[in-house]
Amino acid sequence: MLKLDHLTVIAPSLAEGVAHVRHCIDLDVPFGQRHAYMGTHNHLLQLGDAVYLEIVAVDPEAATPPRARWFGLDDHERVRTDWDEGRRLRGWVARTDAIDWVMAGHPGVFGEKLALPDLDPAFDFTVPNDGSLPRDGAVPSIIDRRGRPRAMAGIADLGARLRSFVLEHPHPGALQAFYDALQVDRPPEIRLAPRLRYRAQIETQAGLKELT
Repeated sequence: MLKLDHLTVIAPSLAEGVAHVRHCIDLDVPFGQRHAYMGTHNHLLQLGDAVYLEIVAVDPEAATPPRARWFGLDDHERVRTDWDEGRRLRGWVARTDAIDWVMAGHPGVFGEKLALPDLDPAFDFTVPNDGSLPRDGAVPSIIDRRGRPRAMAGIADLGARLRSFVLEHPHPGALQAFYDALQVDRPPEIRLAPRLRYRAQIETQAGLKELT
């Protein structure tokens, strides 16, 4: 079974990503880590029940990686267009302990399995060859931490808690059937809308806030 692991705000820069999340939920999300193997960096925030929020962007100080960056971050024009259109909470990641089984059951959907970091792999992650989001972000990227749970102690806990997670999509019926076949625990609620968009309701000390 797949489980909700984390939500991803995909930003043109970390400064813009942090400012957007601050505007939406009135919290300053602390810096997380650099991914030298992907040329990216992030800020991280716990959302309760081993789920967290990631703000991810290209790291301008990192060397260009030998492969396409994850989360479609090499397509700078597309990232900026989505951002300017308000599609900032752009995707999510599901975790599993059986990544090969998931990929075999849905060939061609998630991309290829990468063992990361390259020199001392700690997890496997699915990325299409061109680095794009799988099905434009309508389905999750998949992570397998090889039997080791995510160390949440290293992620800031500012009291935010995820209350609901919605995926708006022009073809909700077909997408719902795909999610049912994936057997996802805590999947997004899928609703009819003209185009793909995510919304998350997050409880904070200042009340219920919406992140988009």
